[in-house]
Amino acid sequence: MNVLVTGGAGFIGSHVADAFLSRGDRVWVLDDLSAGREENVPRGAELVVADLAGPVVSQLLAKAGIELVSHHAAQVDVRASVADPARDARTNVRGLLNLAEAAVSAGTRRVLYVSSGGVVYGEPERRPTPESAPKRPLSPYGVSKLAGEHYLHYYRRVRGLEYVALRYANVYGPRQDPHGEAGVVAIFAARLLADAALTVFGDGEQTRDYVFVDDVVAANLLAADMELLDCPDDLDAVAYNVGTGIGTSVNRLAEILEHVASRTPGREYRDSRPGELRHSALDAGRLRAHGWAAERTLEQGLEETFGYIARRAEGGLTTQAASIR
Repeated sequence: MNVLVTGGAGFIGSHVADAFLSRGDRVWVLDDLSAGREENVPRGAELVVADLAGPVVSQLLAKAGIELVSHHAAQVDVRASVADPARDARTNVRGLLNLAEAAVSAGTRRVLYVSSGGVVYGEPERRPTPESAPKRPLSPYGVSKLAGEHYLHYYRRVRGLEYVALRYANVYGPRQDPHGEAGVVAIFAARLLADAALTVFGDGEQTRDYVFVDDVVAANLLAADMELLDCPDDLDAVAYNVGTGIGTSVNRLAEILEHVASRTPGREYRDSRPGELRHSALDAGRLRAHGWAAERTLEQGLEETFGYIARRAEGGLTTQAASIR
């Protein structure tokens, strides 16, 4: 297929672009490089540097005959969304609408929409949390991600655009950037390499569902071709959690990484941050019923991720991209 990966110069999107190329698809990457790195774009993908909310999007989809979009471009920082909800909405809502209109006009077959199982459910009453749980986001980021699902529900019902919403847990793995809008895994790894104390917000007993990036990539490949349920009034019918179902505390995560790094520089505990949840773990049973499984254990994934970040810090990684603007 002709595949577009928005945000494909970023951490997760670049892995997804790799996978579609590896299976023989032709891949375009759309990224404004505000957070992504050109070096992350895989060889063979065509890079288009542009704003998701701008006119280049419709031109690209029509000219390239894009059949599938894997939509990873987003403002993903909860704290940034709390500080500036309008900026968050510009990318996550306005950018999505621009993409959806372009997809309808170009005759695109399907959009894979990256939602967030870590925020759309709010503080869930049930853990692991199924797709059918009430949606109670507690941050502008969570609101914008859920709004994206509702908009795409409209485009499916009224405009005929197929979509699958993938509600990610906390994704980690190689290519995470501790100097950008990174997750706690990359930040802790960088601190350990510097032999600096780990900063923990709150008491460290808050939990998250950590899923390795390769398992997330497998979910994208599956969602690209899966048969969709014909339940036009059910938002959750085309939504799939992507997680392990296991909640791991920040303190436990720190312990594992300290063991991997063979360093214990200590921890600094600070006040908890507004808009962040106490607990999150996702029930991915619906996706497992399609043959998907989270294959990497947390210990295995953290060892691989720490090794990557360490090699990068030592200058042992070289640029892999050969991109076309």
